[in-house]
Amino acid sequence: MVGYLISLGIFTATFALFSLGLNLQWGFTGLINFGHVGFLAIGSYTTILLSLMNVPMAVAVIAGMILAMVLGLIMGMTTLRLREDYLAIVTIGMAEIVRLIALNEEWLTRGARGVFGFPLPLDRLEPSLPLKMAMIGVLTAIGVGVGWHWWQWLGRLRPDLSLRSPWLNRGFFVGFLVCVAGLEWGLWQTIEPLSLGRGLNVVMVLLTLIMGAIALGILITRWQSDIPLRQYANLATLRQFPLLTLLTHTLGFGLVAMLYWANVAGLWNYTYRAGLLWLLLIVLVIVFWQLEQWVRSPWGRVLKSIREDEDVAKALGKNVFFYKLQSLMLGGAIAALAGSFYAWQLTFINPEGFTSLLTFQAWTIVVLGGAGNNVGTILGATIFWAYTALTRFLPLDGGRLEALRMMVIGLLLIILMMWRPQGILGKKEELSLGR
Repeated sequence: MVGYLISLGIFTATFALFSLGLNLQWGFTGLINFGHVGFLAIGSYTTILLSLMNVPMAVAVIAGMILAMVLGLIMGMTTLRLREDYLAIVTIGMAEIVRLIALNEEWLTRGARGVFGFPLPLDRLEPSLPLKMAMIGVLTAIGVGVGWHWWQWLGRLRPDLSLRSPWLNRGFFVGFLVCVAGLEWGLWQTIEPLSLGRGLNVVMVLLTLIMGAIALGILITRWQSDIPLRQYANLATLRQFPLLTLLTHTLGFGLVAMLYWANVAGLWNYTYRAGLLWLLLIVLVIVFWQLEQWVRSPWGRVLKSIREDEDVAKALGKNVFFYKLQSLMLGGAIAALAGSFYAWQLTFINPEGFTSLLTFQAWTIVVLGGAGNNVGTILGATIFWAYTALTRFLPLDGGRLEALRMMVIGLLLIILMMWRPQGILGKKEELSLGR
């Protein structure tokens, strides 16, 4: 149970990192990149091949990111003056060229046989008790810090419906954390017996639902504290609540809390994958924080103006081509960083692991969470991998299960495009893309 959740957490965080790069390119700049997996492959192969040559792991990761930036530079210099649809086609071709090089240059990549037996980060670590507690402390500090910033960000979405008192705001936050902890405990006690074939514990299911409902109620109350209690039953008042947003946030926060609990258990009884997830979460937080700083800076506002209408940016004297190039290179470097963790999680890579399906999954995550919103990308990755984990228990063989997953995802995307085309957390104005 713990090992499975940790593996699931690594895939979720890796694809969140991978999709953040795509969100920078498409969500903030409007570059349609259907070959994002090419950057992932560059990062994976460079990291593990240099590690096999006894190059320090950190240097190997940085080298992979630099090579991905060089690929982005080459791709950008040759394609960024093309129209959007031509750019999309060329990026597919570039990604396929990377995959074919990995397949045919056996002297370097071992071709279809793949590469394995490469060094892994933290795999030889045997932490003492103080070190374990320090790692758990760092993880907890990150979790509380990220949770508090998320809580503040949630309040800024609708400032007219936010709490006025900071002390009451903190009280609601603590209450929400307690309810989420209860939800996690109930969910854990529900899933664990099922995984061992012991049947369903109805009491724990009810406890999970009740704690989840209270957590959702706290979020709703936080958002409408200035509305008199007697107006709760008023339909017009209820329409002010972004119930879908609050519900998905509650579920997403609950899933992230479950991964936190699994990582704590894994660090206490230390395993390699628990250490990898701990490292990955730290990297994800740093990248997310840096991206938030960038997109709120003048540089980020220029990117958004290019996305909305690049002619206006040109008229204001901005070098549109240069900004696009920067976005493509930085997004590629982030994808290459995700590629390192992708290889370390799999412990074996070959060219078949870098097909266009991975790019499609990243697009699904960005569209689902909301383009031009980094929090939405994290939420989209969480929902996507939760969906993948839940469908794993369907009684179908591998091929049929994968086909059913794709069919359901396609259907959900169609419904989402009809009902809420901007995604769960996106804004309608984020969709103009210069038109």
